[in-house]
Amino acid sequence: MNKAIYNVGVIGHGWVASAHIPAINATGKARVTAVYSARPLTDAELTAKYGYPVKAYSDLDALIGDPSLDVIDICSFPKEHPAQFIAAAKAGKHVIVEKPLALNPGDLARMSQVVKETVIKTCVCFEVRYSAQFRSIKAILDAGLLGEIHFAEVDYYHGVGPWYGQFRWSHLKAEAGSSLLSAGCHAMDALLLLMGEAQPVEVTSYSTSSKSAYFAPYDFPTTQISIIKFADGRIGKTTSCLDCLQPYYFHTHAVGSHGSLLDDKFHSTKLGGLNKARWSHLSCGLVDSGDVKDHPYESQFNAFFDALATGQEMPLTSFADAARSHRLIHAADQSAVEGRPIRID
Repeated sequence: MNKAIYNVGVIGHGWVASAHIPAINATGKARVTAVYSARPLTDAELTAKYGYPVKAYSDLDALIGDPSLDVIDICSFPKEHPAQFIAAAKAGKHVIVEKPLALNPGDLARMSQVVKETVIKTCVCFEVRYSAQFRSIKAILDAGLLGEIHFAEVDYYHGVGPWYGQFRWSHLKAEAGSSLLSAGCHAMDALLLLMGEAQPVEVTSYSTSSKSAYFAPYDFPTTQISIIKFADGRIGKTTSCLDCLQPYYFHTHAVGSHGSLLDDKFHSTKLGGLNKARWSHLSCGLVDSGDVKDHPYESQFNAFFDALATGQEMPLTSFADAARSHRLIHAADQSAVEGRPIRID
Protein backbone atom coordinates (compact mmCIF):
# COMPACT_ATOMS: atom_id res chain seq x y z
CA MET A 1 0.00 0.00 0.00
CA ASN A 2 2.07 2.90 -1.27
CA LYS A 3 0.53 6.34 -0.94
CA ALA A 4 2.06 9.79 -0.92
CA ILE A 5 0.21 10.62 2.30
CA TYR A 6 -1.70 8.22 4.54
CA ASN A 7 -4.91 9.53 6.11
CA VAL A 8 -5.19 8.72 9.80
CA GLY A 9 -8.24 8.73 12.05
CA VAL A 10 -7.57 9.04 15.78
CA ILE A 11 -9.76 7.50 18.48
CA GLY A 12 -9.56 9.71 21.55
CA HIS A 13 -8.49 13.33 21.88
CA GLY A 14 -6.81 13.39 25.27
CA TRP A 15 -3.28 13.35 26.67
CA VAL A 16 -1.89 10.56 24.48
CA ALA A 17 -3.45 11.95 21.30
CA SER A 18 -1.82 15.30 22.04
CA ALA A 19 1.54 13.57 21.40
CA HIS A 20 0.45 11.19 18.63
CA ILE A 21 -1.16 13.77 16.34
CA PRO A 22 1.83 16.13 15.96
CA ALA A 23 4.19 13.14 15.67
CA ILE A 24 2.12 11.58 12.87
CA ASN A 25 1.92 14.89 11.02
CA ALA A 26 5.65 15.55 11.50
CA THR A 27 6.58 12.40 9.57
CA GLY A 28 5.46 14.05 6.34
CA LYS A 29 4.13 10.62 5.35
CA ALA A 30 0.73 10.78 7.01
CA ARG A 31 -1.79 13.29 8.27
CA VAL A 32 -4.52 13.06 10.89
CA THR A 33 -7.72 13.97 9.04
CA ALA A 34 -10.37 12.72 11.48
CA VAL A 35 -10.80 12.48 15.24
CA TYR A 36 -13.36 10.61 17.35
CA SER A 37 -13.93 11.86 20.88
CA ALA A 38 -16.46 11.11 23.59
CA ARG A 39 -16.31 14.83 24.37
CA PRO A 40 -18.15 17.13 21.95
CA LEU A 41 -15.88 18.42 19.18
CA THR A 42 -16.61 20.23 15.92
CA ASP A 43 -14.90 20.26 12.54
CA ALA A 44 -14.28 23.98 12.95
CA GLU A 45 -12.66 23.51 16.37
CA LEU A 46 -10.28 20.79 15.15
CA THR A 47 -9.49 22.62 11.92
CA ALA A 48 -8.60 25.76 13.85
CA LYS A 49 -6.44 23.78 16.27
CA TYR A 50 -4.42 21.91 13.64
CA GLY A 51 -4.43 24.45 10.82
CA TYR A 52 -5.94 22.24 8.11
CA PRO A 53 -9.31 20.43 7.64
CA VAL A 54 -9.95 17.76 10.31
CA LYS A 55 -13.33 16.05 10.63
CA ALA A 56 -14.85 15.51 14.08
CA TYR A 57 -16.73 12.27 14.77
CA SER A 58 -19.03 11.49 17.68
CA ASP A 59 -19.90 8.07 16.21
CA LEU A 60 -17.03 5.58 16.52
CA ASP A 61 -18.38 3.21 13.88
CA ALA A 62 -18.64 6.09 11.43
CA LEU A 63 -14.99 7.02 11.96
CA ILE A 64 -13.81 3.43 11.53
CA GLY A 65 -15.97 3.08 8.41
CA ASP A 66 -14.77 6.31 6.79
CA PRO A 67 -13.46 5.15 3.37
CA SER A 68 -10.99 8.03 3.18
CA LEU A 69 -9.02 6.73 6.17
CA ASP A 70 -6.10 4.33 5.73
CA VAL A 71 -5.03 4.03 9.37
CA ILE A 72 -6.81 4.10 12.73
CA ASP A 73 -4.78 5.31 15.72
CA ILE A 74 -6.20 4.06 19.04
CA CYS A 75 -5.50 6.53 21.89
CA SER A 76 -8.41 5.54 24.13
CA PHE A 77 -8.51 3.96 27.60
CA PRO A 78 -6.77 0.56 27.85
CA LYS A 79 -9.93 -1.48 28.46
CA GLU A 80 -11.32 -0.17 25.14
CA HIS A 81 -8.34 -1.18 23.01
CA PRO A 82 -9.36 -4.76 22.09
CA ALA A 83 -12.84 -3.99 20.74
CA GLN A 84 -11.65 -0.91 18.84
CA PHE A 85 -8.64 -2.75 17.42
CA ILE A 86 -10.78 -5.65 16.21
CA ALA A 87 -13.37 -3.32 14.66
CA ALA A 88 -10.68 -1.34 12.81
CA ALA A 89 -8.96 -4.50 11.58
CA LYS A 90 -12.24 -5.99 10.32
CA ALA A 91 -12.85 -2.73 8.46
CA GLY A 92 -9.52 -3.23 6.68
CA LYS A 93 -7.73 -0.36 8.39
CA HIS A 94 -4.10 -0.49 9.42
CA VAL A 95 -3.77 0.16 13.14
CA ILE A 96 -1.60 2.14 15.51
CA VAL A 97 -2.52 1.24 19.09
CA GLU A 98 -1.28 2.42 22.46
CA LYS A 99 -0.15 -0.02 25.13
CA PRO A 100 -1.39 -2.15 26.74
CA LEU A 101 -2.95 -4.13 23.92
CA ALA A 102 -5.26 -6.09 26.21
CA LEU A 103 -5.80 -6.46 29.95
CA ASN A 104 -6.33 -10.23 29.76
CA PRO A 105 -5.21 -13.22 27.66
CA GLY A 106 -8.66 -13.79 26.16
CA ASP A 107 -8.82 -10.35 24.57
CA LEU A 108 -5.22 -10.70 23.36
CA ALA A 109 -6.10 -14.02 21.69
CA ARG A 110 -9.07 -12.43 19.91
CA MET A 111 -6.88 -9.61 18.65
CA SER A 112 -4.25 -12.09 17.47
CA GLN A 113 -6.90 -14.01 15.56
CA VAL A 114 -8.20 -10.98 13.68
CA VAL A 115 -4.63 -10.03 12.70
CA LYS A 116 -4.21 -13.54 11.23
CA GLU A 117 -7.49 -13.23 9.33
CA THR A 118 -6.72 -9.84 7.73
CA VAL A 119 -3.91 -8.21 5.79
CA ILE A 120 -3.60 -5.16 8.02
CA LYS A 121 -0.27 -3.82 9.27
CA THR A 122 0.19 -2.78 12.87
CA CYS A 123 2.19 -0.50 15.14
CA VAL A 124 2.04 -0.93 18.92
CA CYS A 125 3.33 1.95 21.03
CA PHE A 126 6.23 0.28 22.79
CA GLU A 127 8.11 3.33 21.59
CA VAL A 128 10.97 2.85 24.08
CA ARG A 129 12.45 0.55 21.44
CA TYR A 130 12.79 3.63 19.20
CA SER A 131 14.43 5.81 21.85
CA ALA A 132 18.01 6.96 21.29
CA GLN A 133 19.08 4.90 24.29
CA PHE A 134 17.66 1.60 23.07
CA ARG A 135 18.66 2.15 19.45
CA SER A 136 22.23 2.57 20.75
CA ILE A 137 21.91 -0.49 22.96
CA LYS A 138 20.58 -2.60 20.11
CA ALA A 139 23.48 -1.48 17.89
CA ILE A 140 25.94 -2.57 20.60
CA LEU A 141 24.22 -5.94 20.95
CA ASP A 142 24.00 -6.46 17.18
CA ALA A 143 27.73 -5.69 16.87
CA GLY A 144 28.47 -8.41 19.44
CA LEU A 145 30.30 -6.03 21.78
CA LEU A 146 28.75 -7.63 24.87
CA GLY A 147 28.95 -11.18 23.55
CA GLU A 148 26.09 -13.46 24.64
CA ILE A 149 23.82 -11.95 27.27
CA HIS A 150 23.16 -14.35 30.14
CA PHE A 151 21.50 -11.93 32.56
CA ALA A 152 19.64 -8.66 32.09
CA GLU A 153 17.35 -6.51 34.16
CA VAL A 154 15.15 -3.61 33.08
CA ASP A 155 13.24 -1.77 35.78
CA TYR A 156 10.54 0.89 35.59
CA TYR A 157 10.41 3.37 38.48
CA HIS A 158 7.75 6.04 38.12
CA GLY A 159 5.68 7.29 41.02
CA VAL A 160 2.15 7.65 39.66
CA GLY A 161 0.13 9.31 42.40
CA PRO A 162 -2.70 11.86 42.63
CA TRP A 163 -0.46 14.53 41.09
CA TYR A 164 -0.34 12.61 37.81
CA GLY A 165 -3.08 13.10 35.21
CA GLN A 166 -3.79 9.46 34.39
CA PHE A 167 -4.04 8.57 38.09
CA ARG A 168 -7.78 9.30 37.98
CA TRP A 169 -8.30 6.02 36.12
CA SER A 170 -4.96 4.17 36.26
CA HIS A 171 -5.28 3.35 39.99
CA LEU A 172 -8.20 1.03 39.15
CA LYS A 173 -7.61 -2.60 38.19
CA ALA A 174 -10.63 -2.60 35.87
CA GLU A 175 -9.07 0.28 33.91
CA ALA A 176 -5.32 -0.37 34.11
CA GLY A 177 -4.98 -4.10 34.82
CA SER A 178 -1.84 -4.17 36.93
CA SER A 179 1.39 -2.32 37.66
CA LEU A 180 3.05 -4.22 34.81
CA LEU A 181 0.27 -3.71 32.29
CA SER A 182 -0.32 -0.04 32.97
CA ALA A 183 3.29 1.13 32.81
CA GLY A 184 5.94 -1.46 33.63
CA CYS A 185 5.11 -3.20 30.36
CA HIS A 186 7.72 -0.92 28.75
CA ALA A 187 10.40 -2.47 30.94
CA MET A 188 9.31 -6.05 30.24
CA ASP A 189 9.19 -5.30 26.52
CA ALA A 190 12.66 -3.73 26.63
CA LEU A 191 13.99 -6.80 28.47
CA LEU A 192 12.80 -9.00 25.60
CA LEU A 193 14.54 -6.68 23.16
CA LEU A 194 17.81 -7.22 25.06
CA MET A 195 17.31 -11.00 24.99
CA GLY A 196 16.76 -11.14 21.23
CA GLU A 197 15.15 -14.35 20.01
CA ALA A 198 15.52 -16.18 23.34
CA GLN A 199 12.16 -17.63 24.35
CA PRO A 200 10.78 -17.08 27.88
CA VAL A 201 9.58 -20.40 29.33
CA GLU A 202 8.78 -19.57 32.97
CA VAL A 203 8.10 -16.51 35.11
CA THR A 204 7.82 -16.02 38.85
CA SER A 205 6.44 -12.72 40.04
CA TYR A 206 5.95 -11.10 43.44
CA SER A 207 4.03 -7.96 44.30
CA THR A 208 3.78 -5.51 47.18
CA SER A 209 2.52 -1.99 47.88
CA SER A 210 3.67 1.19 49.56
CA LYS A 211 2.21 2.25 52.89
CA SER A 212 2.16 5.88 51.73
CA ALA A 213 -1.27 7.52 51.74
CA TYR A 214 -0.54 8.86 48.26
CA PHE A 215 -0.94 5.40 46.78
CA ALA A 216 -3.75 4.09 49.01
CA PRO A 217 -6.41 4.51 46.27
CA TYR A 218 -4.81 1.78 44.14
CA ASP A 219 -6.88 -1.42 44.18
CA PHE A 220 -3.98 -3.54 42.92
CA PRO A 221 -0.36 -3.98 44.11
CA THR A 222 1.76 -1.08 42.92
CA THR A 223 5.20 -2.73 42.88
CA GLN A 224 5.81 -6.00 41.06
CA ILE A 225 9.07 -7.89 40.54
CA SER A 226 9.32 -10.68 37.96
CA ILE A 227 12.07 -13.24 37.35
CA ILE A 228 12.03 -14.78 33.87
CA LYS A 229 13.72 -18.00 32.78
CA PHE A 230 14.51 -18.41 29.08
CA ALA A 231 14.70 -21.63 27.09
CA ASP A 232 18.46 -21.31 26.54
CA GLY A 233 19.17 -20.79 30.25
CA ARG A 234 19.30 -17.00 30.35
CA ILE A 235 17.69 -15.15 33.24
CA GLY A 236 15.93 -11.78 33.20
CA LYS A 237 14.40 -9.54 35.84
CA THR A 238 11.88 -6.73 35.59
CA THR A 239 10.57 -4.37 38.26
CA SER A 240 7.47 -2.25 37.81
CA CYS A 241 7.25 0.32 40.60
CA LEU A 242 4.44 2.87 40.53
CA ASP A 243 4.68 3.83 44.21
CA CYS A 244 8.20 5.26 44.40
CA LEU A 245 8.86 8.79 45.62
CA GLN A 246 11.83 9.61 43.42
CA PRO A 247 12.65 10.85 39.91
CA TYR A 248 11.59 8.68 36.97
CA TYR A 249 14.18 5.96 36.33
CA PHE A 250 14.33 3.31 33.59
CA HIS A 251 17.11 1.10 34.94
CA THR A 252 18.84 -1.05 32.31
CA HIS A 253 21.63 -3.55 33.01
CA ALA A 254 22.82 -6.30 30.68
CA VAL A 255 25.67 -8.72 31.45
CA GLY A 256 27.31 -10.72 28.67
CA SER A 257 30.28 -12.91 27.85
CA HIS A 258 32.32 -9.99 26.49
CA GLY A 259 31.06 -7.05 28.51
CA SER A 260 28.26 -5.28 30.35
CA LEU A 261 25.99 -2.31 29.87
CA LEU A 262 24.46 -0.10 32.55
CA ASP A 263 22.06 2.63 31.39
CA ASP A 264 24.28 4.89 29.20
CA LYS A 265 27.56 3.19 30.20
CA PHE A 266 29.27 0.07 28.90
CA HIS A 267 32.44 -1.99 28.97
CA SER A 268 33.54 -4.44 26.28
CA THR A 269 36.57 -6.71 26.00
CA LYS A 270 36.00 -6.55 22.23
CA LEU A 271 37.33 -3.01 22.20
CA GLY A 272 41.04 -3.02 22.92
CA GLY A 273 42.47 -0.55 25.40
CA LEU A 274 39.38 0.06 27.54
CA ASN A 275 39.97 0.27 31.28
CA LYS A 276 37.73 -2.32 32.95
CA ALA A 277 37.87 -0.30 36.16
CA ARG A 278 35.95 2.51 34.46
CA TRP A 279 32.82 2.64 32.34
CA SER A 280 32.83 4.01 28.82
CA HIS A 281 29.89 6.30 28.03
CA LEU A 282 27.30 6.38 25.27
CA SER A 283 26.48 9.87 24.04
CA CYS A 284 22.73 9.35 23.86
CA GLY A 285 19.76 10.62 25.80
CA LEU A 286 18.26 8.31 28.42
CA VAL A 287 14.68 7.19 28.73
CA ASP A 288 13.94 9.48 31.66
CA SER A 289 10.36 10.72 31.41
CA GLY A 290 6.83 9.35 31.57
CA ASP A 291 5.44 12.37 29.72
CA VAL A 292 4.10 11.30 26.32
CA LYS A 293 5.43 14.53 24.78
CA ASP A 294 8.96 13.25 25.50
CA HIS A 295 8.42 9.88 23.83
CA PRO A 296 10.02 9.04 20.45
CA TYR A 297 6.74 8.61 18.58
CA GLU A 298 7.93 10.41 15.46
CA SER A 299 10.77 7.92 14.92
CA GLN A 300 8.43 5.02 15.53
CA PHE A 301 5.70 6.33 13.23
CA ASN A 302 8.24 7.06 10.51
CA ALA A 303 9.22 3.38 10.60
CA PHE A 304 5.58 2.33 10.48
CA PHE A 305 4.67 4.42 7.44
CA ASP A 306 7.86 3.32 5.67
CA ALA A 307 6.80 -0.28 6.27
CA LEU A 308 3.29 0.43 4.95
CA ALA A 309 4.80 1.81 1.76
CA THR A 310 6.59 -1.49 1.11
CA GLY A 311 3.84 -3.79 2.41
CA GLN A 312 6.08 -5.09 5.19
CA GLU A 313 5.58 -5.57 8.92
CA MET A 314 7.20 -2.72 10.79
CA PRO A 315 10.41 -3.56 12.66
CA LEU A 316 10.53 -3.88 16.46
CA THR A 317 6.96 -2.90 17.41
CA SER A 318 4.51 -4.82 15.24
CA PHE A 319 1.54 -6.61 16.83
CA ALA A 320 3.52 -9.87 16.86
CA ASP A 321 6.37 -8.23 18.80
CA ALA A 322 3.99 -6.67 21.31
CA ALA A 323 1.84 -9.78 21.70
CA ARG A 324 4.96 -11.73 22.72
CA SER A 325 5.60 -9.19 25.49
CA HIS A 326 1.96 -9.21 26.59
CA ARG A 327 1.85 -13.00 26.89
CA LEU A 328 4.80 -12.79 29.27
CA ILE A 329 3.20 -9.93 31.21
CA HIS A 330 -0.10 -11.79 31.59
CA ALA A 331 1.79 -14.85 32.87
CA ALA A 332 3.70 -12.66 35.34
CA ASP A 333 0.44 -11.18 36.62
CA GLN A 334 -0.98 -14.69 37.04
CA SER A 335 2.13 -15.72 38.97
CA ALA A 336 1.83 -12.74 41.33
CA VAL A 337 -1.83 -13.53 42.05
CA GLU A 338 -1.42 -17.31 42.44
CA GLY A 339 1.94 -17.25 44.22
CA ARG A 340 3.63 -19.81 41.96
CA PRO A 341 5.81 -19.98 38.84
CA ILE A 342 3.89 -19.96 35.56
CA ARG A 343 5.07 -21.89 32.52
CA ILE A 344 4.89 -20.11 29.17
CA ASP A 345 4.10 -22.13 26.07
